[in-house]
Amino acid sequence: MMKQVKYLPLLLALSLTSLSAKNNTPTIDHMANASMMIFDGKFQKAKNELDMIDQSSPTFDAAKYYTIMGVLDVKEKDYTNAIEDYKKAIEATKVKVYIDPALAVKNKVIKKKHLIDFIINTKSEEEKPKGTPGFDPEKIRQEALDKLHIQLSKSYYKMKDYANTIQALDNAGILGSNRAGLFTLRAECYWKLKEQGEALEALSRGSRLFPTDKRLLKQKFYYLSELKLYKAAIDASKAYMDLGEATPKEYLALAQMLLRGHQLNLAITTLEEGKELFPNDAKLNMVLGHAYMKRDMIHTAAQLFERASYSDSNYTKDASEMYRRAKELPHALYLNAQMSDKKEKIKQKVAILVDRQEFEKIIGLKDALNRYHMLTDDNLRYALGYSYYMVKDYDKAEKEFKKIKDNALFTKATVIRKNIEKCKKNSLECL
Repeated sequence: MMKQVKYLPLLLALSLTSLSAKNNTPTIDHMANASMMIFDGKFQKAKNELDMIDQSSPTFDAAKYYTIMGVLDVKEKDYTNAIEDYKKAIEATKVKVYIDPALAVKNKVIKKKHLIDFIINTKSEEEKPKGTPGFDPEKIRQEALDKLHIQLSKSYYKMKDYANTIQALDNAGILGSNRAGLFTLRAECYWKLKEQGEALEALSRGSRLFPTDKRLLKQKFYYLSELKLYKAAIDASKAYMDLGEATPKEYLALAQMLLRGHQLNLAITTLEEGKELFPNDAKLNMVLGHAYMKRDMIHTAAQLFERASYSDSNYTKDASEMYRRAKELPHALYLNAQMSDKKEKIKQKVAILVDRQEFEKIIGLKDALNRYHMLTDDNLRYALGYSYYMVKDYDKAEKEFKKIKDNALFTKATVIRKNIEKCKKNSLECL
């Protein structure tokens, strides 16, 4: 009996050494490693780490494992597998046992203390561990589930599974409705499912929760315009503008929607309101000019086009063309002279000079037309030939007409060439 007592301290010492060695052996956290690999974009290495996890181990955290797998799938754009992994993560989270971390740490400390007490043969009163104040495992579980449902909704959306995207958002609890963008996403899904009423309701619900978010009203405006509900669309647009400083873009979007719906008067009213606020915005003036053209108000349109050209020289050509159509040819030439694009400038000038019947000036542009290789355009070739005809230079007129390839213009030129033959035979025919 004494012999056993003699060797007991040695056995205990050996046992302690073994435990100490065991505790000092570093434990590899493959899940943490995999997470870091994913963050660094090393997806294959992350897979290798996950493959090394012992899923049969009693400490295997299935919820965490399948969550990481889902994230990895998403990174690799494998949304089908991501959906399956997130579903598994959700099921594992539902049954996961959440342990108060403070209790877990204290229990380890107490166990060590008891072992030492046993070795040195001392006794102490067992300490009762105290947990973390406010630790709520069910709250933690719900938060984890909500996050997983949000991730699941994103993968469903990538797969164009809009019905399940909506369902996942609804299952996400507070996280599924704590941002305005989630309501625009819901609305988009409903819209693609042809459930227009539900789409509009989702946006209305979002607006009630986030009354200062402009995106909800903007999306609602576009949906209403698609449904041709113009009065409601205007109300949504005005509400959208009232949330902040309106921009020309908002007025243009509303006006263009009305123009597509053949609501010309409402479109003009909207554009005039925008022009009062932004008198120098080129696009507003141009679109308003086009709207007045639909009313055959050419002079008004020409003035608006010219105003647009003050802010954007790209509209100078359009302004000149509008004055040409309005028969205000001197002003059309004045604007034409301000154009920077040489070829477009010459082409438009020819058209203006034809209207002014200044054929000698058109002939004077022949060198420029040749220099810019513009006589490959049969319309310009015809204008030059016609100008020679009008100044009675018939040989040069015929020379130009013969080079025309366009069938319609060649037919017109043939008629003139017949007249030229008559003129050559009898000059009185061409008086």
